[in-house]
Parts: sequence; C-alpha cells; structure tokens
Amino acid sequence: MYISLSDRSGGKREKPRGATTALSSEVPFRLSPVILWLGLVSMVTDVSSESVTAILPLYVTGFLGLSTIAFGFIDGINQGASAIVRIAAGWASDRSGHPKRIALAGYGLSMLARIGFLFAGGFWAIAAIVTGDRIGKGIRTAPRDALITVSAQPEHLARSFGVHRMLDNIGAAAGPMIAFLVLLLIPNGFSTVFVVSLAFAVIGVAVLGLVVPDLRADGLKGIEANSGAEQTASSRKKGPRLFAFSWSHLREPGLGKLLISAGLLGLLTIGDGFIYLVLQDRDSFAVQWFPLLFVGTNIVFLAFAIPLGRLADRVGRVPVFVGGHIALLACYFLAAAPFGGLWSTVGCLILLGGFYAATDGVLAALASQLTPSGKLATGIASAQTVVALSRMTASAGFGVLWYAVGASTAMVAAGALLACAVVAVVFILPGARPKLGSE
Repeated sequence: MYISLSDRSGGKREKPRGATTALSSEVPFRLSPVILWLGLVSMVTDVSSESVTAILPLYVTGFLGLSTIAFGFIDGINQGASAIVRIAAGWASDRSGHPKRIALAGYGLSMLARIGFLFAGGFWAIAAIVTGDRIGKGIRTAPRDALITVSAQPEHLARSFGVHRMLDNIGAAAGPMIAFLVLLLIPNGFSTVFVVSLAFAVIGVAVLGLVVPDLRADGLKGIEANSGAEQTASSRKKGPRLFAFSWSHLREPGLGKLLISAGLLGLLTIGDGFIYLVLQDRDSFAVQWFPLLFVGTNIVFLAFAIPLGRLADRVGRVPVFVGGHIALLACYFLAAAPFGGLWSTVGCLILLGGFYAATDGVLAALASQLTPSGKLATGIASAQTVVALSRMTASAGFGVLWYAVGASTAMVAAGALLACAVVAVVFILPGARPKLGSE
C-alpha cells in the first residue's frame, strides 16, 4: 500500500500557453503498450514482494524464533526505507532524462535482494535484505511513473495510471495467495516461497529490460521549463537539491498542519504484520492460513478505494481521512478483544482495508490542495516521507511494547493513544480547511 502521486493534478498535465483545451470525453482512450507492459512488470514484481511480505511475520517470529522487537525493526524498515531514496531517485531520473535506466536499477536491486532470502538465517541478514528490497522500491517508483506520464494521453492520464495501479494491485493480492498455496502444499515451505518470489522478480526485470523502450522524459523537463523560467534559473544558481523535504514546510499554511497530523497518526499506525500476528496469537490458526489475511485486506482496499475517494470529493477529505483512522482504531480494539473466531478476524480485515481505502489517496489529495502550485511535488513528497518515517518508528516501538507487556495490552495501549491522536487531529486539521479550495 502506498500513496500515489500520479493524479495529484486531477490527471491533467499543464498545457503550454496557447494550446487548445481538449476534454477527455472528446479524445478516444487508447492504452499505450508501454503502460500495459509497465503494469505487467509491476504486477509480477508485486507478486514477488507481497508473497514474501505475507510470510515475513511468521518467518521471523515463528520459524527463526526472533523476538517481536526484531520483527518490529524489520517491519519498520519495510515501512519506511523506501522513503529515504524516493525523492533522490526522481531527481536522478529527471536529470538523466532516461527514467527506464533508473527504474531498471531499482527493480534489479530488489531482485538481487531476494536472492539473499535463500541464504539468510538471522536478524542482521534479514534486515539487510529488506533494506535492499525497499530501497529498490524507492528507486523505481518515481521514474516508473515518469515513464507512464510520457506514454499516456494527457487527456487520459489519470485513467492510464488507474490501469497501471489495477494491474499492480492484482499482483499485490495474488502474491499472498501464492504464498498460501505453497504453505498449504508444503508445511513450513518458506524457502519455496522465496524461490517463487525470486522467479517472479526475474520475470519483472526481464520484461522491463527487454520489452519496455527507453523513452526520454524531455516532456517533463519542458513542462517544468514552461512553468517558471525564473525559478529554473534561480535553482541553477543554487544547484540541484537531492531532498525536497524541509522543516520550513511546517510553517506553510495548511500543509504544516497536515504534516503534523499525518506524522502524529503515523506514529500510532502499527504495521499490518503485527495486527495479523495478534490475530494468529489469539486464535491460534494454522500458519498456512496466515497469508490470506493480507489477501483479505487487499480485496477490501480495492473494493472501497474508489467509493471512499468519491465520498471524500463530495463531503470533504478531512472527515474521510479522520474516519479512516477511526476504522483503524476499531480494528485495534477488535483485535485485542478477548473473544475471537472467524467473524472477528473478518471484521478486523474489513476495518483495516477500509482504513487504507479512506487514507491512502485522500492524504495525497489533501497534500496537493494545501501546497502552493509551484511546490506541488515537494508538498506531496513531504507528506509521503513523514508518513513513511513515522510508521517506521511505530513498528519499531510496537515491537518493544509487545515484548514488554504482551500482545493484547500493547494493542489496547496503541489504540488508546491513537484515540487521543484522532481527537487532537480533529482540532488541528479543520484549521487548514479554509485553504482547501474546493472544500
């Protein structure tokens, strides 16, 4: 699950001065083969990554016998390591003009990291592998989106991204399902899952390297040039910036309140793996069913993402964003409840999937509306970075808390703190609403 930067401007490129305006309904939609191939690359890569993610909590705590503190640090890396290089990779892609080469480096790094799973057997090895995999994800995301942008019809940019994300999410749902089937056929067949994951990663890299053309992204440079020659000249004098986040963003009206709110809530958003471990610890179901928890959450997310996005556009993004965290709060307390069973587990998955559906895209939309037009990418990237880093801290902290007080008590404590944070955000975010334009 991630925050998409693709449709922050409503799926429309800025048009050069003097250009005629064409409505999307006036231009027939044609899907570029490049976008289709990129979607297939993302699909098989997500099969590879999500199949491992679905078994990692059990593999670390059950098979390797490491503590929840160790898994907390590994899950924290899984949550936030990609944010460290994401903006730098986008900058490198723009500077080189060859986004495919940067994207290929990212996909290739993740593929090489998965080889390590075949041999790793300790905390530091697993942590290093997960770090390499997530850094690869951080490198490939922005240049891949740049390739989609230059390949799509400007009038159908959001729709083109939608096709790509659909294929991407199909892979996210299929990966855990494949892991489930492997564990069903081969009890404790974690090594087999790693081999299957590596095979899908190799297919993804091969398709990207051999089939996808090396398109130049000069169009993006042209857009930047048209948007402000004076700003570009000023940037050249100052030199290129590797990282766009700055604490000065916190002083900008609206955006600062959003970053504070997102960071506060992110600090109390524990990783999905921990929630599933709590459910497994309470109900003691067989390990081969564990990957299906990821499948259930992804299905709910796919089912509610568009309806909740439309609801946010209609009634306001702040209420939907806060409502998503209330769903997460309910998930915490339901997971910590003394009663268990199938329906309790299904209820947790629905609440968790609803949380992602109500917050993932909505946060990007909020950030885009609260950011000045000349700093759009910076504002959204800042929100993305704050969320990733705060969730990384949350995972590490929850692992320690679980180790100290036990699973249920830790979950209740996290829920109580999240309830306080939601109340605080209810008072913080409305102050940003006058800047929200359409709201």
